[in-house]
Amino acid sequence: MENTSTFLAKFWGWYLIIFFLILSFNPKRIVQIIRDLKDQKFVIITSFIAIIIGLLNILFHNIWENNWTVIITLIGWLSLLLGLSLFIFPQRTVNWLNFVNVKFVQLLYMLLFLIGIFLLSMAYGFVFV
Repeated sequence: MENTSTFLAKFWGWYLIIFFLILSFNPKRIVQIIRDLKDQKFVIITSFIAIIIGLLNILFHNIWENNWTVIITLIGWLSLLLGLSLFIFPQRTVNWLNFVNVKFVQLLYMLLFLIGIFLLSMAYGFVFV
């Protein structure tokens, strides 16, 4: 039986790689997501999902050690805080997400990909030297 850190590293690693590939092969998706954030029903559903995912991640893995497992904890906290922010301050958060998307979209894509590769390498024991 694998431990929680390894399981979540696999989950988040694969999720980030898949998300990166979807956005790479269909960049119109990110524009659609940003456009859908103008719909309050979409924002409420998205914020609830982010809160649930973040809270579950934190409850199962709130480890603040000085190693790679802290990345998993940070993903959980980021998800929770983003979900709460979307629910409490929807317009301000949507404006911020739109700004970040426009200014840092390529950096974010590469960061998603690299974090995903790193988490998978830690979970499966790959060594990249």
